Amino acid sequence: MTEATLAPDLNLNAINALDLDDFIAEFGSIFEHSPWVAEGAWAARPFASIDVLHGAMIGVVRSAPRATQIAFLCGHPELAGKEAEAGTMTTESVGEQASAGLNALSKGEIGELRELNARYLDRHGFPFIVAVRRYSKREIFEQLGERIERDSDTELNEALSQIGTITRLRVQAKVSA
Repeated sequence: MTEATLAPDLNLNAINALDLDDFIAEFGSIFEHSPWVAEGAWAARPFASIDVLHGAMIGVVRSAPRATQIAFLCGHPELAGKEAEAGTMTTESVGEQASAGLNALSKGEIGELRELNARYLDRHGFPFIVAVRRYSKREIFEQLGERIERDSDTELNEALSQIGTITRLRVQAKVSA
């Protein structure tokens, strides 16, 4: 790995100089368990800005076939779900869920969230995804209840939009302007 990849905050010049393997090493975890997103975005270099970098990455996801998008969504953890209990979520997801208080739910809240998550998954075929850093715990519960009732095409688009918000924050945290 090059010296540039060891910096905690990468700048655009360093990013644009990364070879494919180093680029995947740096950005492969931005999209939950999906290094193929970084791999697909690498060819869009040079990136003129953080927005262009993120846009290339989200473009890879948006242009993927629907079945790939659904499989991608299914790779995301449920809110306060089995991955949280087992300690198998990514570091990013742990911090994001904790920021909304989802790591400190009451027994009643855990039960309600599990029931809502199960209904959502049964209806849409992928887990509920929300940019938790943007909402309070109560707002997250309200959104989940409301979004269960949407049609699955609308909800697929919303889930991808939420991932866009989540990953934009992740890229921003990683890249210095």
